Amino acid sequence: MIGSFAARLLLLALALTLAPALRPVQAQTLSAVLEAEIVTLDPHFTGAYITRTFGYMVFDTLFAMDSAGQVKPQMVESWTSSPDGLTWNFSLRDGLRWHDGAPVTAADCVASLKRWGTRSALGGRLLAATASLDATDAKSFTLTLRTPFGLVLDTLGTTSSPGPFMLPERLAKTPGAERITEIIGSGPFVYRRADHRTGDRMLLRKNTAYVPRAEPNDLLAGGKVVKIDALELRVVPDGATATAALQSGEIDYIQYAPFDLLRVLERDRRVRVQSFTGLDQFTGHYRLNSATGPFADPAIRRVLLQLVDQAEVMAGFGLSDRYARTCDAFFICGSPYENDAGTAIMRAPSIEAAKAALKQTRYAGEPVVVLVANDLEAAKVSSEILADRLRRAGFTVDMQVMDWASVLARRTRREGWSVFGVHALGVDLQSPLTNSVIGFNCTESLNGGFFCERPLVPLFDAFAAAPTLADRQKIAAQIQEIVYGQAMAVPWGQFAQPAAHRAQLRNLIPSAIPLFWAVEK
Repeated sequence: MIGSFAARLLLLALALTLAPALRPVQAQTLSAVLEAEIVTLDPHFTGAYITRTFGYMVFDTLFAMDSAGQVKPQMVESWTSSPDGLTWNFSLRDGLRWHDGAPVTAADCVASLKRWGTRSALGGRLLAATASLDATDAKSFTLTLRTPFGLVLDTLGTTSSPGPFMLPERLAKTPGAERITEIIGSGPFVYRRADHRTGDRMLLRKNTAYVPRAEPNDLLAGGKVVKIDALELRVVPDGATATAALQSGEIDYIQYAPFDLLRVLERDRRVRVQSFTGLDQFTGHYRLNSATGPFADPAIRRVLLQLVDQAEVMAGFGLSDRYARTCDAFFICGSPYENDAGTAIMRAPSIEAAKAALKQTRYAGEPVVVLVANDLEAAKVSSEILADRLRRAGFTVDMQVMDWASVLARRTRREGWSVFGVHALGVDLQSPLTNSVIGFNCTESLNGGFFCERPLVPLFDAFAAAPTLADRQKIAAQIQEIVYGQAMAVPWGQFAQPAAHRAQLRNLIPSAIPLFWAVEK
């Protein structure tokens, strides 16, 4: 039976021998396997993390975040704001050019921001507060607000997906609901259609015309100095096969090292495991259907706050304390908005306590439909553990196993599901305005759980308008109190999805978003 680690390595070696390579003109190529194949190349069209990764390689942003979480200028050289904070003037730095050789203009940036705002919740909030956004000359543009918006620079430099990537004006005029048909960026790597073989690999070449900022690189900020000639992104869906290829030297980097092979990789002197903390960690939540079924009743939903044992879920992944932790903070532990509002009910999870709480509700044995994605390790394990605890607490459980795509399709329906496990990066979950778990509140979006908690609506607006971090922290605590009071979601842990790379790679930026400028081979 072909299923062993050695057999997978043999098959991979055979495949790599038989498959014709896309050979770069340059000599030094770094080969990587990312979380998935890059299917959507339009950096505004989808919030998929893999498209965001592609975006940072091929496109550029006006501002960018450093490793301390501070927003710094990237394409922008200088900016000013009026005393009342309603008028902002921006000037682009010299040397910016699109990959087709045309200069980057302020008109390009204005068009890009307007298109991005139709696809991003945070960008949409900025545009909703905007009176006008216009180019004033070839290198300058002005943003005039109609209402205060305390997060202008944070929004322009957000890492939330989809990101605020700049496009040429002719492409940025494409409606947000349509994909762009040409991939022209101004970033440190160049995409060419001839270097892309769907289902196999993509080759991104160094942008030799790119002019980095003068400051030292610091995560997404500072000078993006590319020190390799090309980046080859291979499609290897199986994690064990990718791990074998890494150990044999066939590839240089894998974004997601399989949990069950971490100890193997840690003992291999040819390999380095790259772990993450804080905003680079994932946080998992159980999404609940509030439209129909047992969890339409908030009292029954609140039982899960006493039922879910985060330590059990992390143990189910087989992760040590190096990679995982429990965390009740809805806006994740280690973020500026970490707080303990509403968390008292979750501090001592217990089957018996949940069973007693359930008996005090109107629950009458209706089936709880737990969706289990069999092709995503974290989603699968978290959902299976929840199904077991639900049964032990007295719920009638209907566990339905399917692939992740089917889970995503099912959750758009008001019936046919009750709960499933999902996870997202801390850089996205840390703020109320970018948190995908509650971003659906009182909207037409079908990707949440059909919640509409009206008290949250003015709090979101107040958060966006708040002038200081301290003001926003107070509002974040109020939001968290409502989220847990209504059990809109239940956290199941905070964890790293480690990357792994060949030991000879130097200066690889420690980031959960793979970044390949600065790295040397």
